Amino acid sequence: MHKRIFGITGWKNSGKTTLTVRVVEELTRRGWRVSTIKHAHHDFDIDREGTDSFRHRKAGAGEVAIVSDRRWALMHELQGETEPPLGEIVERLAPCDLIIVEGYKREPHQKIETRRTEGRKGDRLSASDPNIVAVASDYPVTDETVPVFDLDDVARIADFIEMQSGLR
Repeated sequence: MHKRIFGITGWKNSGKTTLTVRVVEELTRRGWRVSTIKHAHHDFDIDREGTDSFRHRKAGAGEVAIVSDRRWALMHELQGETEPPLGEIVERLAPCDLIIVEGYKREPHQKIETRRTEGRKGDRLSASDPNIVAVASDYPVTDETVPVFDLDDVARIADFIEMQSGLR
């Protein structure tokens, strides 16, 4: 993968999506063009029953593009194929300065691990993943060898991501 990629990962309910949104807001405010990839571990659908595009897919279309003067989306039905690797999805994205990847715990890109008091206890992803280069937590963390940020310190986290990604 030749594009700049940085991940935000963690266990369920650890604050991944909230941090992703806040980091994207901060980086775009700073003038960077940012794209995101979100990994879903469950059956999801961006389409609603009753829409024309939903009917196209249910009729058997392998891909359905929805296009308007404000946005477009391409839905690809796997129809028995395996989930595409992250690199394949990255290559489909338009040029940008940085791709923020939410989830994809086991992929080999640099990432920050999120932790919340209410989240899963015990298993530290950083203990077994050398690609975790920082932790963002809403409680004090003292047993780490990587930088630790307050989960709400979005400006410092964005600074770190800029440095780690080679944006500055």
